[in-house]
Amino acid sequence: MSRSATRERIEEKADTLFYEAGFEATSFADIANAVGISRGNFYHHFKSKDDILNAVVSRRLAATRTMLEAWETDAAPKERILSFIRILIVNRTKIMAFGCPVGTLTTELAKLDHIAGTRATEIFGLFRDWLAFQFRALGYEDGAESLALHVLGRSQGIAVLASALKDEAFLRAEVSALEVWLDQLPDQSSMKD
Repeated sequence: MSRSATRERIEEKADTLFYEAGFEATSFADIANAVGISRGNFYHHFKSKDDILNAVVSRRLAATRTMLEAWETDAAPKERILSFIRILIVNRTKIMAFGCPVGTLTTELAKLDHIAGTRATEIFGLFRDWLAFQFRALGYEDGAESLALHVLGRSQGIAVLASALKDEAFLRAEVSALEVWLDQLPDQSSMKD
């Protein structure tokens, strides 16, 4: 395996382990074992656990940007917002098992008062800004950020409770309720002329 392929594999496995077991509970040995390399080879790529965390956060930020860009191909702002809401359904199995990957990491890093916590929170910032842009396209200039935070906060609450209760029916019902709320929100963009 090439050096870059090994580094990529380390980042991929660390990302999974940080999500499923938690950052603090995951050791170098855990990651090295998951990748199938020696600890010595591991240190050749990353000098510290914080270096790995930084790479994982960068990886998640890039993946989030790519996902949001893909959603931009949807025809209308409401359809784009629905893509965000429905990610809870798409990822329901993992969410019920481990929670939201963004929420769990940012919460853990905040509890640890870890310096990378602010950087991990940038993912929520990407979601907030993207959602606010969609609400502005619907004509909600003044309330766009509040509406974005409402959707973001509600989706995080759904993820937390679905994980805690291991209840897919709850998750689906709450996603449906959020879809109904969005559907009833009038498109004000055509009223501004």
